[in-house]
Amino acid sequence: MSTPQSAIYAICDRYVDEYAVLDPNAATDMGIGTELDTLTDLSPDGHDQRAALSRDALHQMQREEINNGRDRVAAGLFQERLQVELDQHEIGEHLRDLRTLGSAMQGVRETFDLMAYDTETDWQVAARRMRAVPEALNGFTQSLQTGVLMGLTAARRQVEVCAIQAKTWGGATTNADDPFFVALAQRYRGVDTALTQELHDSADEATAAYSQLAQYLRNEYLPIASSHDAVGEARYEIAARTYCGTTLDLHETYQWGWNELRRIEDQMRICCNQILPGSDYATAVAHLESSPSGVIDGVENLQRWLQSLIDETIVALNGTHFDIDEKLHRCEAMIAPAGGAAAMYYTGPSDDFSRPGRTWYPTMGNTRFPTWREVSICYHEAVPGHHLQVAQVRLLSGVLSNYQRLMGWVSGHGEGWALYAERLMGELGYLENPAYELGMLAAQAMRAVRVVVDIGMHLELKIPDAEAGIGGLRWTPEIALPFVIERSRFPETMMRSEVDRYLGLPGQAISYKVGEKVWLDARSAAQRRHGATFDLKAWHAYALDLGAVGLATLEAELAYF
Repeated sequence: MSTPQSAIYAICDRYVDEYAVLDPNAATDMGIGTELDTLTDLSPDGHDQRAALSRDALHQMQREEINNGRDRVAAGLFQERLQVELDQHEIGEHLRDLRTLGSAMQGVRETFDLMAYDTETDWQVAARRMRAVPEALNGFTQSLQTGVLMGLTAARRQVEVCAIQAKTWGGATTNADDPFFVALAQRYRGVDTALTQELHDSADEATAAYSQLAQYLRNEYLPIASSHDAVGEARYEIAARTYCGTTLDLHETYQWGWNELRRIEDQMRICCNQILPGSDYATAVAHLESSPSGVIDGVENLQRWLQSLIDETIVALNGTHFDIDEKLHRCEAMIAPAGGAAAMYYTGPSDDFSRPGRTWYPTMGNTRFPTWREVSICYHEAVPGHHLQVAQVRLLSGVLSNYQRLMGWVSGHGEGWALYAERLMGELGYLENPAYELGMLAAQAMRAVRVVVDIGMHLELKIPDAEAGIGGLRWTPEIALPFVIERSRFPETMMRSEVDRYLGLPGQAISYKVGEKVWLDARSAAQRRHGATFDLKAWHAYALDLGAVGLATLEAELAYF
């Protein structure tokens, strides 16, 4: 079935094709395009070209008439996403694009995670693309330099983290492993000696480019970087729209985050008592992690365990709570390359599913992994979370526009669904083991902490008087770090990385709980409308088939169910 050829869909599809040419990194992420031996132009001119494309496409869309519900959803997403991207461009966010994850600096390296390495041709493409790394990073540096001239710089904290990441990928490893690009070239097992040499030469050039970037960030950019972490309410409002797809009352959301955190903490106390009567959180966790059956030793064993959990969950949910297409039955559990952030993440399949959906687990140098918290995180990243949500949409080429299927990611919608998926698995009986329920609740608490701390730090809000030791103070990173370590219940090493993440990605961290709330509220509204005839499986199918939308649109569209 072909994509419906309304004028709305034609604009969306043409934009995807034209954008893929201007942004080969994004084309690789989407699994489309032909010029995949190049990298995206990250210079100011490259950013301006992509903004001009978006501006023209937005104007075209605004002139078109909406004729039906599908056009309404497609046009709404397209206009909302392009407008907020242009708002970000207008205030120069691309000229200070340095953060612990999610910036173009990481994007260049991560593009190589998504490429195919199956044939000689694949490896020839990889060699040419590695040779393009120095030019891409040079364009990235040009954009940062332009930002400096305009008085727009990233915060020092983000520069320091990015310098460490670039140094790692540039060869300064802290262990015996080879640098990323060198290790990639060594994976080639073909007999073409010329290609072998080309791969190693290209890998050396890419590695040297990241080393040079690290030196620039450390020696030239860091001394002039902003000393202030908080972005303020005006920049935060645009960032929150970027990640949530709706305009939030930030002060009201901040208070809701506090209420949600306290509610979850009450549930956690009940769960700890179920695990070990009379225990507090620390005692319950120590009890769980002292049992050999609750711990996995070895990275390879962890990877096998995660893969088994993913596969078993797909089999269990298919035909009962979801209808999962056979193409979605393959979801690979991967170990993330060293040097990135501490959070597990998901990458979607290519448009033709030749590259499967994948979950990526950063070990952070650990070799021992308690399982009590990993079960719900795996549900979040794979099924019924991101994999079911993202990969399902890839199948809808006859229903959704290519922009909806391939480009229209909204964090509040996507992360909100994945967090909802964790809770859903508890409702369906897959977290009956109180250890796994505690893992889910800990994840919920951490996301509630994010709402409080992310908004609090960037708007420099007052902490409620009832909070012992910090009540009445204004949020700072120094206050936030011990708070998130204590109240998130996640490891200190991860939460240190998390605080850097919140400060570098304002508005993103809140999208999980804010999005989950919209999903839960919409489901409750549908249950009230339908009463005893409410069909949860049908509601899930209807909701997921909408594709990615902003939270305001999601709320409005789910009212039609």
